Amino acid sequence: MVISPAQGWRWAAAAVAAPVLVFAAQLAATLAQISDDPAHPGQSVQRGLAWGTTVASDILAWRATDGFTAPPPPYTVGTAPGDWQPTPPAFLGPPQAPLFRQFATMTPFALTSPAQFPLPGPPLGSARYAQDLAEVQALGSATSTVRAAEQTQTAIFWQDDTPAAMWNRVADQLAQANELPLIQNARLLALMNIALADATIAIWNAKNTYNSWRPVTAIRATSGPAWTPLLPTPAFQEYPSAHSGVSSAAASALASFYGNATSFTVTSAGLPGVQRDFTTFSAAVRQVEDARIYAGFHFRISCSDAATLGAQVAQYVTTTLMQPAH
Repeated sequence: MVISPAQGWRWAAAAVAAPVLVFAAQLAATLAQISDDPAHPGQSVQRGLAWGTTVASDILAWRATDGFTAPPPPYTVGTAPGDWQPTPPAFLGPPQAPLFRQFATMTPFALTSPAQFPLPGPPLGSARYAQDLAEVQALGSATSTVRAAEQTQTAIFWQDDTPAAMWNRVADQLAQANELPLIQNARLLALMNIALADATIAIWNAKNTYNSWRPVTAIRATSGPAWTPLLPTPAFQEYPSAHSGVSSAAASALASFYGNATSFTVTSAGLPGVQRDFTTFSAAVRQVEDARIYAGFHFRISCSDAATLGAQVAQYVTTTLMQPAH
């Protein structure tokens, strides 16, 4: 994902610790629109509130034991070529271990298991690996002479916000543009966010399965002892790319409803006033893949394999959950 240690996978933290007062104010504003007396709403409104509370309570009870807060097992840093190593500049770890390892064994929302869609793993030692290593060494260096200014901005654009925030803004934008009914929009948002969550779990399962090193570790160990990536490397394993996989899951879920050939705009909280316009969901996912290489975070195959995984998760979610009753 997509994701630096400083961000701390903020979308997950925000979901857990969302400011209650803000939601209470939004609820009050909504009730004011559907009731003449929000302090004493009618029977239908009261029944709706009770039903919503019941659903929320059931979901919270279900997810209370999903493994999100479970302490990860002991970890020993490997020493073989290809093994993950703490990365500069901070060499972060709790201690000296990849972050967010508990995601790997969390209970999915829809998938039958975190490993439902297995990946082939990084092709260490192959011609493809050498090609990808050369690409990220050239394009992802802090002092690259071949990376264009637009490519540098692309790396920063997709790194300085969380994928969940970016893709939920896209989903809201499309819902408003297409004037979706409330029920239809709620269903689509639910499917997309379940795909986001399950893609995260599947990706971290693969990260912990293959435990692969980052480009900065590989390059410093083989050809460039002083090589530094454009942006600080996230403190967890390289394969597969989280941001590529999660973005693919979100984009695929939206494409299942609107079609791939849909125009939309992506914004990033890290670059106010900067936006990226797309005419297809697949083009946006390809740009995310490129961005992770420009940042110096990932090998190309890690991004493409992650995008495949994200699309598989989204297809399973959108064809399994919340299907029309016939």
